[in-house]
Amino acid sequence: MIKKIYLIFFVSIIAVSTTYAQLQTNQQTRQPDSTHLAPGATPDRRYTLDIHFNGFAFLDDHEYDALIPLRKTISGTRTEFDLGLNVDSLNHFVVGTNALHEFGGIPYFVSVDPVAYYKFKNKHFMFFAGEFPRDSMLNYPRALLNDTIQYYRPNVQGLLLSAKHKFGVETGYIDWWSRQTPTQRNEFMAGELGKFIPFSDHIFYITHFFLFQHDAGTKSDTAAPIRDSGGGQLRLGLDFSHKTFLDSLKIEAGGMVSEYRVRSEYSWRESEGFVASVYVSRGRFSIFDEFYRGAPNFLVFGDPFYSKPIYNRLDFTYTAFLGSHLKGQFFLGLHQSPARLSDSQPGFRVVYDFGRKVLAHFSD
Repeated sequence: MIKKIYLIFFVSIIAVSTTYAQLQTNQQTRQPDSTHLAPGATPDRRYTLDIHFNGFAFLDDHEYDALIPLRKTISGTRTEFDLGLNVDSLNHFVVGTNALHEFGGIPYFVSVDPVAYYKFKNKHFMFFAGEFPRDSMLNYPRALLNDTIQYYRPNVQGLLLSAKHKFGVETGYIDWWSRQTPTQRNEFMAGELGKFIPFSDHIFYITHFFLFQHDAGTKSDTAAPIRDSGGGQLRLGLDFSHKTFLDSLKIEAGGMVSEYRVRSEYSWRESEGFVASVYVSRGRFSIFDEFYRGAPNFLVFGDPFYSKPIYNRLDFTYTAFLGSHLKGQFFLGLHQSPARLSDSQPGFRVVYDFGRKVLAHFSD
């Protein structure tokens, strides 16, 4: 099964990359209009320099009796600051930092992640190369990628290519987490996800998510076990948003498959299961419920609750304040798994983003 996932992923990347390359070639063949210039003169290229400041504060209390080793309170702030050079409306270069402070932590900044990337964006394509914010571009189900990843790994380090079309959107990426050295392991993640809407303005849609994770040893420990894991979900959905008195009403159901191996110990072990979810929102209140039934999963960065054969999570969210650049939310997650029906996850988060502000205009 995992080989099929690899095949789908790489075929998707090749297809989208080919189209992107053709688009770039067509753009390069276009000549600027210089009929209004004096003989021998060349047109000036206009640049802009902008600044961007954003971040979030979080308090996430994991009261897990079903997962006692993972009981902890995650709290802190993420602050990102960067400068962007806009060559034109399509091409952008960004450099900055994203720093994490955990409340009570020493040193003050536990980690500082570089932000440095190239971005191309037009009506149909978006391409990133470098260290760029993960944001909502890679919005995976928790079973495949735990939502706490945004606290400690806010950036993708690698490449991402996304293509929009009249039937939806497809995104492929590779995220290099650690380069192999005498002290560091070799780790990376790659994946593909998308949404397909077969009928325009219809409530029915299909979503899919695939990812693969690789973890090898250091150069000084070549005998360390090599671990591979991967998985995917295929969901059928109905979107009744703004078709009832509710602001949002989405219902999804589908299947999940995952595989895991330790190369020196055993070959692929496969898990299959059923997933279903409901999302409802009205005004400042929202409810999200997700259910899983199937074989236990052992994805390295997936939510550990999906190692249970049956599991349900119910989230309540209240947006306490909402502004043009600021949003504050209280949330409560209720976890139900075998013999543990009262696990909870209360918390609060504040997200702020002041957008990109132009500092200067200049030309060649």
